[in-house]
Amino acid sequence: MPLWFRGCKRCFLLSPVFYRHLHGCRRNRWDDLQQNRRCSTVRTEVRVRFAPSPTGFLHLGGLRTALYNYIFAKKYGGKFLLRLEDTDQSRLVPGAAESIEDMLEWAGIPPDESPRRGGPVGPYLQSQRLELYSQAAQQLLESGHAYYCFCSAHRLELLKKEAFRAGQTPRYDNRCRHLHANQVQEKLAQGVSHVIRFRLEEGVEPFEDLIFGWNRHEVAQVEGDPVVIKADGFPTYHLANIVDDHYMKISHVLRGSEWLISTSKHLLMYQALGWQPPTFGHLPLLMNKDGSKLSKRQGDIFIENFQMDGVLPEALLDITTNCGSGFSTTRMGRRINELISEFNPSTITTHSALLDLEKLPEFNRIHLQQQIEDEQQCLLLINDLQEQIQQAYAAEIHDKEVLHKDYIRRVLHLRKGHISFLKELVSSAYSYLWVRPSFSSQQVAELTTEPQHIASLLLQLIEERDSGLSMDQINKDLKALAKQTKTTKYREVMKLLRLALSGLQQGPSVAEMMVSLGPAEISHRIQKLLQFSAAGNLKEKSPG
Repeated sequence: MPLWFRGCKRCFLLSPVFYRHLHGCRRNRWDDLQQNRRCSTVRTEVRVRFAPSPTGFLHLGGLRTALYNYIFAKKYGGKFLLRLEDTDQSRLVPGAAESIEDMLEWAGIPPDESPRRGGPVGPYLQSQRLELYSQAAQQLLESGHAYYCFCSAHRLELLKKEAFRAGQTPRYDNRCRHLHANQVQEKLAQGVSHVIRFRLEEGVEPFEDLIFGWNRHEVAQVEGDPVVIKADGFPTYHLANIVDDHYMKISHVLRGSEWLISTSKHLLMYQALGWQPPTFGHLPLLMNKDGSKLSKRQGDIFIENFQMDGVLPEALLDITTNCGSGFSTTRMGRRINELISEFNPSTITTHSALLDLEKLPEFNRIHLQQQIEDEQQCLLLINDLQEQIQQAYAAEIHDKEVLHKDYIRRVLHLRKGHISFLKELVSSAYSYLWVRPSFSSQQVAELTTEPQHIASLLLQLIEERDSGLSMDQINKDLKALAKQTKTTKYREVMKLLRLALSGLQQGPSVAEMMVSLGPAEISHRIQKLLQFSAAGNLKEKSPG
């Protein structure tokens, strides 16, 4: 057994070696990680972060990254942080910072520490941490790992154009690396605009990524020295993220695989600052089902849009994990507690996750059914639907009974499994549930010559069954009723009753409509059919 493992079992459990060799190991090794999450050396707990830039609103790709971090933290008794990287002040979108945290809370994966919630290592906005970056940059300057660069924007643009003409990738030529100390001091004294660049060195050591395995990118051979402090005094991502991860005691960095190639650069900075880096894991990208890039230009990928469309957050979390890896099952209908229990980081593959949003209605249908069957969540759905009904039909509602919780609960339980979105219940297909329908004499005449007789039979049936209606019993009773008509067949009887109850020619079964509406409302609607049949002239009636 290696000495470094004997010295600290926790360090081994949090090391990439543990993750990469875990796939063929027994599950109780993961239990060891959870049980040994405390140690007197290195880091005291699992701490992960989601660090978006508020230059835009939260989209599906960002939600998925946040979700994996949240699940990882909860799986191993750690903390999930939200840090907003707002150093690119020119591109900030008003309201985006607040919206990002709103959407995480709506999705059911709230951060433990954040700009809104605060925490022991705040502030959690990078624009409020400038002194830390300045101190780190100064340390790099003093140790010779960074230098002042006075190249103008015009010169940098010329370098870019020359590279394009030569068919090369643009890169800074590191010119200011070679300035003498007196030249630097002279330009600083003159107030010449400048940035600070990090000095890339060859000989990068390989690192082991939790997902992609051993990696090494000789960045000095393909890139110029990167800017770490811009002319406005704000840091770039490359410096700010490692400074924050260090001071926020981040144990694991789980981010998109697009940052894998930058990790060697970041590790050089950790080394230059004398800091221990966190463990890195780069998540495969979330792609469209055809393998194309999931673009922010697709307006429907923003989380706020899903929220406004009536998508349940549980369905969104389910579908974004269902299409990827890292879980013991891919069954539909998993909620966050099940995602946490089924999570196994060792099974995350390097393959991109292909997202098929055409399946989202089915995911939503399953989760909506689960919520209807849960009493507490059903109450939330009832309150939501009450508001939607009043907004859609406020001026047309004749009986306030349709807004009663018991009535709406009955409707939800009858329609569960049949609807994918709650808003479907306020569409025209279900307006009969909330508004009394209208129908014409011509529609009745096309179905039967004995509407009054059929109406009388149904009213008698309702009176007999007033103690309670069940669909099975109603279906039997309706078949018996149809046998008592003189000339109207069962099919036309059903069409007539559907017309009188809903004003529609198709929809849920007549039995379900009757159970939904209840005896009193059925009687009212059938009485209208009876009344204008008895008048002798079938003329169109209003829904009042």
